[in-house]
Amino acid sequence: MDWLFVPFGVSFVERALWAGVLVSVICALAGTWVVLRGMAFLTDAMSHGMLPGVAIASALGGDLLLGAGLSAGAMAAGVSALDRSRWLSRDTGIGLLFVGMLATGVIVVSHSKSFAVDLTGFLFGDVLAVTDGDLVRLVVALVVAAVVSVAAYRPFLALTFDPRKAHTLGMRPRLAGLLMTGLVTMAMVMCFQVVGTLLVFGLLIAPPAAATLWADRVPLVMAGAAAFGAASTVLGLLASWHWGTAAGASIAATSVALFFLSALLSALRDRGRALTTRTEHDSKLEEPVA
Repeated sequence: MDWLFVPFGVSFVERALWAGVLVSVICALAGTWVVLRGMAFLTDAMSHGMLPGVAIASALGGDLLLGAGLSAGAMAAGVSALDRSRWLSRDTGIGLLFVGMLATGVIVVSHSKSFAVDLTGFLFGDVLAVTDGDLVRLVVALVVAAVVSVAAYRPFLALTFDPRKAHTLGMRPRLAGLLMTGLVTMAMVMCFQVVGTLLVFGLLIAPPAAATLWADRVPLVMAGAAAFGAASTVLGLLASWHWGTAAGASIAATSVALFFLSALLSALRDRGRALTTRTEHDSKLEEPVA
């Protein structure tokens, strides 16, 4: 069993494990709403829309988190403004902002002598380089995400499943939508510097999507998503250690693989239930009439 425990005895792998678990829980709280509301494309666009702010902050020697937050906020504001447009669909507006922000970021980064390194670090992060300070920031982000998720649970739920009813009940769906977008943005901004946008987006989408196949209540989906994300972290780090692969990409790939495995098992479960129901129905038809 040394192959299972030895890697996590190394200090930087242990920190990477804790970071991955914290990111998994944060992404479970935010990503569940992303999956349930069908916000995957918007989230992908926002994750890459952080690049200009990060690139400018890096070039000026400023705070990368501040740059990422400002850029993501600008992206969210742009999407909100385009939502009011009558001549442009939501997906088209998001796509235009996505390409524009990403292209701007690449142009800024391309002036750097370490273009490939900078861009790779942004996309894939370096979970094995996590510091104690990074872990503290992730804990703070988790506390904020948990408070928002609990305080706004009912408005989020109503907004997700029946926006008109949410408005009727006075839950202010527009404000709830902005708060939900803020929650997702915070999750991406606080996690990207540690694990990169690829891993953040992977953990925002794949674990909650896998959990929805097994749970029919939002809290259970969140718990399942956190469990799937934590499992992806452990398995991804083990794969990275033993096979020499990139840690962040390994975790992201594992989360996607677990989703497809979950989907397969769920399909087999449904097929088994359908077969059992059909068999019981046929048995009742064959029973002699008294």
